[in-house]
Amino acid sequence: MTTQAEKAQTLARLHAAPEILRVVNVWDAVSAKTIAALPETRAIATAGHSIAATFGYADGEIPLDLTLDMIGRIVDAAGDLPVTADLDDGYGDPGETVRRAIGRGVVGANVEDRLRPLEEAVAAVEAIVAAGEAEGVPFVLNARTDAFVRGGGRPVEASVDDAIARGRAYLDAGADLVFVPGILDSDVTRRLVDGIGERRLSVIGLPGALSGGEYEALGVARISYGPMAQRVALTALQDVAAELYRDGVIPASTRNLN
Repeated sequence: MTTQAEKAQTLARLHAAPEILRVVNVWDAVSAKTIAALPETRAIATAGHSIAATFGYADGEIPLDLTLDMIGRIVDAAGDLPVTADLDDGYGDPGETVRRAIGRGVVGANVEDRLRPLEEAVAAVEAIVAAGEAEGVPFVLNARTDAFVRGGGRPVEASVDDAIARGRAYLDAGADLVFVPGILDSDVTRRLVDGIGERRLSVIGLPGALSGGEYEALGVARISYGPMAQRVALTALQDVAAELYRDGVIPASTRNLN
């Protein structure tokens, strides 16, 4: 059995490697088991939006206990693979939330700053790092800044500068990576990598964004896909249901994955 500390060290090495770490976000035990079965899978990431939707909640509104219960089931399904969790904004107490997540087997997390004052956001990063140290796990924090998704109508330059300033502060406080969600083109990505650091930037794959290989060439450490994988799965479900209502049949290519 791989220890939790060893899983955390593995996750950190995957981020530092020259190859971009691709993580396809999961939302329950069977989606985790399905992704873990692929030989290309190196780590498992949860999608907070997707877990919330699974229980009928809007993104960011699911109770912490429900999130942690599902995360624990995902960790069990993932086996020896490291699991990094989406913990929203830390549920009001980032240090305690991470301590509880570590108790469920998690070795890394995204935690959002929601553009809170920088001093407050840095304190949250410090609390998370301290929680990992107290639990004996070299916790891998993918500190998220909402410089783009909550930037309103401000110029892109202002969001780039804000993301860099916040990212540097989070790294100085002990974060491993800086997650900057948004549709980032090559020019913006290059400036973020120059400002935050090579293999220190984490991005999200969205329609209209660059491919994983293009981000890798620009020095990005990690690409995840948030709720997109669940949306693809639900699209397939709705499409096959429509076919069945039209007197169609289950496709012969369907695999027995559950």
